[in-house]
Amino acid sequence: MRLPAFSTLPFHYGWVIVGTGTMVIIACLGFGRFALGMLLPSMGTSLSLDYAEMGAVSTGNFLGYLLAVLASGLMASRLGEKRLIVVGLTLVACSMVAVSQAQDFRDVLVFYIVTGFGAGTANIPIMALVAHWFGRTQRGRAAGFIVSGSGLAIVFAGWAIPLINAYLGPEGWRWSWMLLGALVFIIALVSLKLIRNRPAEMGLHPLGVSAHRSESHHRDIHHSHTGRILIHLGLVYFTFGFTYVIYATFIVTTLVQERGFSETLAGEFWMWVGLVSIFSGPLFGSLSDRFGRKPVLMSVFLLHTLAYLIIAFRLPDIFAYLSIFLWGIGVWSIPSIMAAAVGDYLGADRAAAAFGTITLFFGVGQIAGPGLAGVLADHTGTFAWSFAMAAGMTTLGMVMSLALRRPEPEM
Repeated sequence: MRLPAFSTLPFHYGWVIVGTGTMVIIACLGFGRFALGMLLPSMGTSLSLDYAEMGAVSTGNFLGYLLAVLASGLMASRLGEKRLIVVGLTLVACSMVAVSQAQDFRDVLVFYIVTGFGAGTANIPIMALVAHWFGRTQRGRAAGFIVSGSGLAIVFAGWAIPLINAYLGPEGWRWSWMLLGALVFIIALVSLKLIRNRPAEMGLHPLGVSAHRSESHHRDIHHSHTGRILIHLGLVYFTFGFTYVIYATFIVTTLVQERGFSETLAGEFWMWVGLVSIFSGPLFGSLSDRFGRKPVLMSVFLLHTLAYLIIAFRLPDIFAYLSIFLWGIGVWSIPSIMAAAVGDYLGADRAAAAFGTITLFFGVGQIAGPGLAGVLADHTGTFAWSFAMAAGMTTLGMVMSLALRRPEPEM
């Protein structure tokens, strides 16, 4: 069997998977989801959207994401991870261009649901590949670098979108969507070229797993409480999905419409969020490899509780920068820890299905969070109560993390 030329690289091909995976996350989540926070103020003005409709747009994205999660197992078995990722990114690219042509709330909602479906179709398999390409002592760090792509995308959106709006005026958001869609399509082509589903395709073993342990690396781990652990992990993931998206969707709108920030200043603020968040996945993912998933999850939930309370209590504007640091430094760590944890508990071969299962909980949280936050803001006239609700939920996540069981030792 002829091996690809990439097999001669001076480092393990798993890091090519990580690098490509980072670009996939930039495309499907960073551009497909988190750019929305920067685009909503101008979109809302152009299309006359109220707070509830803004929340519904975000919820629609997560509904599409949840539908993709439900179908991911069947799609992965038929297409394989690589093809599924490319198909998902292509859907994201096409739907984002369609959003750029939207004329009303209904158009945005329908097209953005498709964006969410494409994002979920690409995200689940790229995160599941971590368990195949890396052993337990490397998974948190590898997944952490992949999820840092969301932070890179936020930095780009915080810089580019206000710049485009400044040159093109009230309809600049349409050109922003078209630009982001084109970039996603380019990343889809890169993924088609570089992604490999298994180390064996390159004549390799997973990084951090010796040749004689490679077979056991892929063997199912028969934990006596597998179902209960999946539900437990899923509930923890739900609290994260419910809360982080409230901040990601509405923090810029809160600053612009409640605090009087200019769109340019809010864009700089969002850039700082993205810049800080780049380090969250690698930092806390590596810490979870060393100290365990449970204590690191608790630490991140504590940081987010403080971040939400700072905004809820309407402290002076200077504290907003403390809030973005606390939120950003931990935000992408939880998906990376969860991706590593399912491999720890169930083994590499069941990691994709397990990650899909707990992502169902995560997806429900993402649907419920922005919708409730938007409705609550419409009734109270402020997002302060929405951020207070998020703080209560992350406190619950911290308590549930404390109760997690230890995984079975890896053979």
